[in-house]
Amino acid sequence: MFFTAELENLDQMIVSNFGTLESQQDFRSPEFEEFNGKPDSLFFNDGQRRIDFVLVYEDESRKETNKKGSNEKQRRKRQAYESNLIHDGLQLEATRSILDDKLVFVKVHAPWEVLCTYAEIMHIKLPLKPNDLKTRSSAFGNFNWFTKVLQVDESIIKPEQEFFTAPFEKNRMSDFYIRDRETFFNPATRSRIVYFILSRIKYQVRDNVKKFGINKLVSSGIYKAAFPLHDCNFSHPSKDFNCPNERYLLYREWGHPRSIYKKQPLDLIRKYYGEKIGIYFAWLGYYTQMLLLAAVVGVACFVYGYVNQNNCTWSKEVCHPDIGGKIIMCPQCDSHCQFWKLNITCESSKKLCIFDSFGTLVFAVFMGVWVTLFLEFWKRRQAELEYEWDTVELQQEEQPRPEYEARCTHVVINEITQEEERVPFSAWGKCIRVALCASAVLFWILLIIASVIGIIVYRLSVFIVFSAKLPNSFNVTDPIQKYLTPQTATSITASLISFIIIMILNIIYEKVAIMITNFELPRTQTDYENSLTMKMFLFQFVNYYSSCFYIAFFKGKFVGYPGDPVYWLGKYRNEECDPGGCLLELTTQLTIIMGGKAIWNNIQEVLLPWVKNLIGRCRTVSGSEKVTPRWEQDYHLQLMGRLGLFYEYLEMIIQFGFVTLFVASFPLAPLLALVNNILEIRVDAWKMTTQYRRMVPEKAQDIGAWQPIMQGIAILAVVTNAMIIAFTSDMIPRLVYYWSFSIPPYGDHTHHTMEGYINNTLSYFSVADFKNRSKANLDSGPGGHAMCRYRDFRYPPGHPQQYKHNIYYWHVIAAKLAFIIVMEHVIYSVKFFISYAIPDVSKSTKSKIKREKYLTQKLLHENHLKDMTKTMEVIAERMVEAVDNNLRPKSE
Repeated sequence: MFFTAELENLDQMIVSNFGTLESQQDFRSPEFEEFNGKPDSLFFNDGQRRIDFVLVYEDESRKETNKKGSNEKQRRKRQAYESNLIHDGLQLEATRSILDDKLVFVKVHAPWEVLCTYAEIMHIKLPLKPNDLKTRSSAFGNFNWFTKVLQVDESIIKPEQEFFTAPFEKNRMSDFYIRDRETFFNPATRSRIVYFILSRIKYQVRDNVKKFGINKLVSSGIYKAAFPLHDCNFSHPSKDFNCPNERYLLYREWGHPRSIYKKQPLDLIRKYYGEKIGIYFAWLGYYTQMLLLAAVVGVACFVYGYVNQNNCTWSKEVCHPDIGGKIIMCPQCDSHCQFWKLNITCESSKKLCIFDSFGTLVFAVFMGVWVTLFLEFWKRRQAELEYEWDTVELQQEEQPRPEYEARCTHVVINEITQEEERVPFSAWGKCIRVALCASAVLFWILLIIASVIGIIVYRLSVFIVFSAKLPNSFNVTDPIQKYLTPQTATSITASLISFIIIMILNIIYEKVAIMITNFELPRTQTDYENSLTMKMFLFQFVNYYSSCFYIAFFKGKFVGYPGDPVYWLGKYRNEECDPGGCLLELTTQLTIIMGGKAIWNNIQEVLLPWVKNLIGRCRTVSGSEKVTPRWEQDYHLQLMGRLGLFYEYLEMIIQFGFVTLFVASFPLAPLLALVNNILEIRVDAWKMTTQYRRMVPEKAQDIGAWQPIMQGIAILAVVTNAMIIAFTSDMIPRLVYYWSFSIPPYGDHTHHTMEGYINNTLSYFSVADFKNRSKANLDSGPGGHAMCRYRDFRYPPGHPQQYKHNIYYWHVIAAKLAFIIVMEHVIYSVKFFISYAIPDVSKSTKSKIKREKYLTQKLLHENHLKDMTKTMEVIAERMVEAVDNNLRPKSE
């Protein structure tokens, strides 16, 4: 296989640099060194060689187990692996645990030659000379004094010196800015190089298949952990003069609660944790900043609705005792439900006026534009970070995952190289795996849909129970029962149960999705994460949003009329909305899910790692009086894992969907998201600096597959919000009534008014026309009234087309469809114009990139010409000397 051949070529390169194994000492397990008693030390016991990585294993000779054969196999694999590490030039030093003598810590150090060799292999960009071009201008200009309090204190976290950089080459080492070999490769780069080596070193060859990689060794239990070290304790700086104390600075200026109002020290985050984590926090911070604008507009729309709720004419009619109090509504279920008066929905109609107002329409249009501005400006910000963090031309050849390589048993001919290579399965086998994975994903999506149907059945059943137990609704005097209507009680309980089911299915599917992706066996880590991303997002999209889609677009839309209702599954009568529509119920659903999800996630992110670390410390309390070294302190922290950042992105993207897809029903959603994200940034910072081991730094140019997912959500959000306003809210029927005040079907008023709107939207039904199955509880009848009302636009009984939709219904439908078409086209046109007008990379950033590239090439070219000139001068001098020697007469 190509990668196997590459490994062999790399072995030859390493051998040429470091010599063969026979030229070194015979391998033995590293001698156990005594701990030097310095808890903050980041060096071997000689105090000179820096610890770049730590491997942890349990000594088999001290295990209380009888599996000697298995222990011996593990020991041999580990010894072979460590032997190959030494063969590749790494230096190891082992020491036993202070608190548990069964644990052995193997400290790994990469010498200068190893770092240089692999820096060239990995195309790592390193400094050529100081850069005097990168001048960061503030967007606030003369208002810097106002924003200074929000900035990171540069006297504490000093700005990083900028350099021109180029991919490292050993044969051009003199061109690079090497003032000190010990600091030329910073700790994050050293750890990244060592992890690259650890992931490629083989430990066993079976059936001509090489098994390699530290991840496989950790997952099989041969090693218990492998991690780079934090540089100090988070709560106080290190006493070691050589320690940069970056962890302490990050906790103080980023992870501490008192820094919640400050901007993030992104450059230090990137330097300490790598570009992949840095770009996540940069994106999260930028998203949170943009939410501030959306939250302000959303709150303004909410306040507008709240202030004008008392001027809501149709709500007044619902609450008026001579209007709503005399309108007898038809029962909303069969047999057990009672007739009810419209005014019992008075309180819900007042709340509905807050959210279903003209401000809602303005806010929906604004959010359609806002999401485009956010995505376009983020692309520009991302381009700036690519330049500042030197990832514009990121050359990173991603290698196959060890799990993929371990399954490579089939030999095929590469179509490009026409050489034999090994793959894990044939083309037919790959098709079978893809089909099985797709079937599994489809099964779980259908399971979610089944759970949604179960919730719907619950709503129908519980509504009947609440309606049957509701006291005489004609004379409601208890103030509690004004709020606790059957619709409200059903909505709240169903939302809570839906949230619990969502959380349970979410926990289960996370494990199932990983199992499916492992079975699919993607080749590289990027392929693995992209595949898992699509599976998890598709599942969570259906899981979180399905109940909202049901309430917004299906509930109350296909109910028939009292004499001929529509039934679910042939048994349950379809549920109806309140006379004001289902918008308030959608708002309730969003509030419970968004609020509950935020609380649940923060509990998980804060309490879970804290409790686990507390338990770990309690287990080792007997040895707490001893001074524990840095590597042992870090071992007892929690492992974030390679998918830790994936879950952080997923959480925020789901929130992004709530903020954009259904924002027309809940203008306070951006405010909730803003508050949650301000806390989320600091919670993530706190847990990463205090509760988790240091992650291996990784390079990244952008946020990956999440960018197209957000773009897809932004496009879908325009459609969903337009449909919510058209079909879920009551805005379009009200506008039609308002502007058609003088047309007889709508009213006979002489001016624009909403008076009589409620009476106009309720159709008549004759109690005598109830069928046997849908016959209501006539004992609770309306006291001599032969008619009841229901929400629809149908002809009254006795009309030649009784109970069929009237002309007003079709006018409203036409207005709704016209509104959707106009709103979509207007917003999509604005989105297209914004996307065209705002380039992905700013002009200044493009100029800086081109200027830096030009100067870098010029610098390398000039240095190359100088070397060539010196070489030619030396050659010329030698040629002159040779000519002189040939022309000089020979002495006899």
